[in-house]
Amino acid sequence: MIADTSLFTRCAERIAQSSGLLIAAGAGMGVDSGLADFRGKEGFWRAYPPLRQAGLRFEEIANPQAFARNPGLAWGFYGHRLQRYREVTPHRGFAILREIAARLPDGAFVLTSNVDGHFQKAGFATERIWEVHGSIHHLQCVTPCANRIWPADEFQPEVDSSTCRLAPPWPHCPKCGQLARPNILMFGDWNWLDGRTERQEMRFTAWSGAASNPVVIELGAGKSVATIRMLSEHSGFPLIRINLRDPEVRAPGHSVPMAALAALEGIRAALIEVGFLSAQS
Repeated sequence: MIADTSLFTRCAERIAQSSGLLIAAGAGMGVDSGLADFRGKEGFWRAYPPLRQAGLRFEEIANPQAFARNPGLAWGFYGHRLQRYREVTPHRGFAILREIAARLPDGAFVLTSNVDGHFQKAGFATERIWEVHGSIHHLQCVTPCANRIWPADEFQPEVDSSTCRLAPPWPHCPKCGQLARPNILMFGDWNWLDGRTERQEMRFTAWSGAASNPVVIELGAGKSVATIRMLSEHSGFPLIRINLRDPEVRAPGHSVPMAALAALEGIRAALIEVGFLSAQS
């Protein structure tokens, strides 16, 4: 879908009047990088055919109970995702957002439901990111035996793609030796350790309280898990909602019914037209 240029101009003018960017990103932000968004069970099953054969929906494998019932399959799913996120390069839209934020006095703060770590990979400052559902690049004990979160850097999963299984040895807790799991908020999850995410939220609260006039650019945040949409709407800041399927936003927000990268390319062109960015930047 192609938005008219006047919409890009209105978005550009709103950004140019702002002091900073609150970047709110859902699963749709990763689609232009080649990542699956698991939209609906058919979309999920296309990405993971062995889980179709097993009749497992996303909600059933992205669940702490899956690690108790079938750790090889649960870690096959998350291990494959970890591999994929490490391999994939974030698309150009991330660089466009950094380019815009560099021109604003308050810079940018990212809040995202994505667990892929791609904002860090794209060069955004770690202390300016709030990963509301945690990160696949960090681990915790399944129990948990202690309030401990550690990086997954040393874990190099080798997943059998035909079965979506990770053979033992599986990641384990360095304190008690039990199975480890990703430090991600799953469905029906009472054991997620949220200390890392809470510290990120505190930094966000400090930034949003100090920023004088930020604008929200929301990208690819769906309705099925509406955390990001709610945070965007309740921030109290002007909202630009970029969403191919669910772009609706209340006035005076701007609705951009496009995929993330195409919309950001259009907004960047408009920012050049209004003199906010240089064509050579």
